[in-house]
Amino acid sequence: VASGFCVKTFQGHREWVRRVRVSNDGSLLASCSNDQTIRVWVVATKECKCDLRDHEHVVEDVSWAPEAANPYVIEAAGIEGPKRGGNPGPFLVSASRDKSIRMWDVSTGVCLMTLVGHDNWVRGVMFHPRGKYLVSCSDDKTLRIWDYKNK
Repeated sequence: VASGFCVKTFQGHREWVRRVRVSNDGSLLASCSNDQTIRVWVVATKECKCDLRDHEHVVEDVSWAPEAANPYVIEAAGIEGPKRGGNPGPFLVSASRDKSIRMWDVSTGVCLMTLVGHDNWVRGVMFHPRGKYLVSCSDDKTLRIWDYKNK
């Protein structure tokens, strides 16, 4: 910001915030925390759009799905056609110290799938730019590429 002043503050997590990511269109923020939650915020209003709570330990990372991922996510999750009020998505993935990766439909707040395979804390996760794969890293000293459609 050119002024150098803080223009918005978002509050709601009960413990340390580990990561924040801006959605592809800039309208939403996703944050994850030591409180084991992911919060999705509407930038314009500072409203918490949803509070995602399925992880059983600290959530280390979040990442938005690129638009190229949408057809792969929809197929992998078995989502059928547009739901009332619009299309599914946007989609988000999270990585946790519970050794899992979760994929979320932000429009519904539903966990679409859980990927398990790391033997230690999952520290980072992101979609491959073409959308078909996820890439993760863990304290088990591995990087993994996931074909989530064939979970």
